[in-house]
Amino acid sequence: MQIHQQAIRLRERKRGFHLITAEVLQAIPQIAGIRVGMMQVFIQHTSASLTINENADPTVRMDFEMYFNKAVPENDPDYRHDDEGSDDMPAHLKAAMLGNSVTVPIRNGRPAFGTWQGIYLCEHRNYGGNRDLVITIWGE
Repeated sequence: MQIHQQAIRLRERKRGFHLITAEVLQAIPQIAGIRVGMMQVFIQHTSASLTINENADPTVRMDFEMYFNKAVPENDPDYRHDDEGSDDMPAHLKAAMLGNSVTVPIRNGRPAFGTWQGIYLCEHRNYGGNRDLVITIWGE
């Protein structure tokens, strides 16, 4: 059994849904040595999230942003937590809806994604800053 872990810092990105699959895989080259295993990617923030979805058509990422902005609007007068601006509480809610980690099976040294799947960084803040990830892989 092999276990490898790598922490990485992603550069600041604008609000929206961004493909980060290549950055994740570049950070953990040891994945090539695992025939059968698992990869977990965890984000160490509460106002951004991770998900797996369409990696080819960028309009999917635009539609994700549109949907979540409608589902969790800013400036709701019922929010009590607004210390960091009008996008703060909605960012926490969106992150809770999508989650803080993704897990992908590893097969023959590569993530076993479906044909059109990739990992998204879901940036829910207007100015979220750099984002920290912990990538863990294990297997044989």
